[in-house]
Amino acid sequence: MRTLNRRNLLKGSVAAACLTVPAVRAVGQTNSLSEIGKLFAPVPRAKIFTARDIVTLDPSQPSAEAIAVVGTRILAVGALSEVQEMLGDQPFDVDDSFADKVIVPGFISQHDHPVLAALSMSSEILSIEEWALPTGTVPAVKDKADFMKRLTAAVEARTTPGEPVVTWGYHPAFYGPLTRADLDGISTERPILVWGRSCHEMILNSAALTAGGVTQAAVEAFDAASQKQANLAEGHFWEQGLFAVLPHIASLVATPEQLRAGLELSRDFMHSKGITFGNEPGGILAKPVQDGVNAVFSSPDMPFRWSFMVDAKSMVASYADDGEVIARSEALQSWYYGMTSLAPRQAKLFSDGAIYSQLMQVRAPYLDDHHGEWMMEKELFERAFRVYWDAGYQLHIHVNGDAGLDRVLETLETNMRRNPRFDHRTVIVHFAVSAFDQVERIKALGAIVSGNPYYVTALADQYSEVGLGAERADSMVRLGDLSRAGVRWSLHSDMPMAPADPLFLMWCAVNRVTTSGRVAAPEQAVSAEDALRGVTIEAAYSLQMEEEIGSLVRGKRANMTILAENPLEVDPMAIREIEVWGTVMEGRVLPVRSSDRAAATQQDASAGPREAVSPNGAPAFDKAALEHALKVTHAHHL
Repeated sequence: MRTLNRRNLLKGSVAAACLTVPAVRAVGQTNSLSEIGKLFAPVPRAKIFTARDIVTLDPSQPSAEAIAVVGTRILAVGALSEVQEMLGDQPFDVDDSFADKVIVPGFISQHDHPVLAALSMSSEILSIEEWALPTGTVPAVKDKADFMKRLTAAVEARTTPGEPVVTWGYHPAFYGPLTRADLDGISTERPILVWGRSCHEMILNSAALTAGGVTQAAVEAFDAASQKQANLAEGHFWEQGLFAVLPHIASLVATPEQLRAGLELSRDFMHSKGITFGNEPGGILAKPVQDGVNAVFSSPDMPFRWSFMVDAKSMVASYADDGEVIARSEALQSWYYGMTSLAPRQAKLFSDGAIYSQLMQVRAPYLDDHHGEWMMEKELFERAFRVYWDAGYQLHIHVNGDAGLDRVLETLETNMRRNPRFDHRTVIVHFAVSAFDQVERIKALGAIVSGNPYYVTALADQYSEVGLGAERADSMVRLGDLSRAGVRWSLHSDMPMAPADPLFLMWCAVNRVTTSGRVAAPEQAVSAEDALRGVTIEAAYSLQMEEEIGSLVRGKRANMTILAENPLEVDPMAIREIEVWGTVMEGRVLPVRSSDRAAATQQDASAGPREAVSPNGAPAFDKAALEHALKVTHAHHL
């Protein structure tokens, strides 16, 4: 274990001594004894946390045994005796609650979707993977027969007449087609809505169609593009067709009560996974929905802070004047308070389609010759990039295919040549299918990557046979190549596209084990330390917050995740099994199993009053909530 060396100790002592200099100089400038008294007010009491090991991710001091906290900030890190010596006469308490635990920097949820997670997690989950939630573990669906059996049981368990059953997680590439007739075989009286795993298709039974007033005449009123992506006979609506049917079915899927319950479940799930800070890319542009989110996420009893990023795609599509685009973007700051905030000068753009529906734009054809989709028309994408680039924004760009990545890199290079910027940190988000030559270009252009390693675990086996072929499927999210090229990268889950579980993301990136148990493209695996950095300091870097969070260094926020074992020392296959005891968030100790979260909470002086979601105007709320959820799932909605 490396402890504070003499140089670091002297640096700390000098820094502490320097803190008194302004006060001494100020004495001669004061006019009253009361002002002098304020200058020499007692320093606040510190708390020293000890642990079996503290992984700091500070290159000058990778490991420690004690960390001193004052208020919301870290005061000192090192050996217990040296930290105590550094504190000198400052009063302190030693908290050895974590003496048998391991402290790591607080986990960061770099890219997740609270509304989408709330609606999907509060539904009847029947998905391709297991979901371990605070309310219990939901096992993965084995096959279509298993899906039908479990959905039937869920329908039969309902006792309220007319109450809809919404399920999420069905994937036709895994289980085969699902139709209205299949669902009618379960019930023709109770509305059943099956929300696909990709989140941008739904299958409805006849009762749901009737409840929503979805008739032949209603479908014929859709625009031409939407009609092509709607099949009333099969109860199937996807992409534009799903957006078109949304006003009819929103009240069956999204209600204020359901949103709040889902947000609380998502909050507790993320806290149980050790998250201390999170971000929603492509923020909500419906004020009633944001108010509903704020009712939970802005509250001072939240166990982590949450930021929202500007939805640049919608902003540019809505305003023809470039100046108004930026003004409207910055005005969104007023929508947040307390534990929520607007990510400063950061915006989200979209290149190509979703990985789960295989709508990525790829260089070589798909095995079945289907084609991908663009999320934004080229002209709109280039305008949005230029507007936000010239305003000094950091751009986070959703891209899944190698052809989609070509468009992003070409646009980035054009803007760099037109208006060079230093440290722009353009983020390549998701990074599913790519080519080696693109890694070198990412490096040359100064971009960074936020990858989703779960794609390999969940999809490599199936996509080797369907759509991509073995070579492209196995090499998805090529983190190994990024590391060798010196490209900075972080990890994200895109919840609910993957569980918002940083230890699980680490496991995926380190092992690259697929559902069949094989290792896909082992040369793209990374070390446990790099994976830990991917959910901490590199995630902070991608959000321009590396000076505030992501490592345990003096002056940063006191954000820590408390683990039963050290993820850098256990067998790589055991990383996902490590127990999360809880977190320390800005000095607040928040155990996962706490029965009274409020008791461990300090009131945030900046927090406004809690806002409840009013059922008044519910239909508009329902539509806005579901529309936002669908938009952030990367549907092809131009």
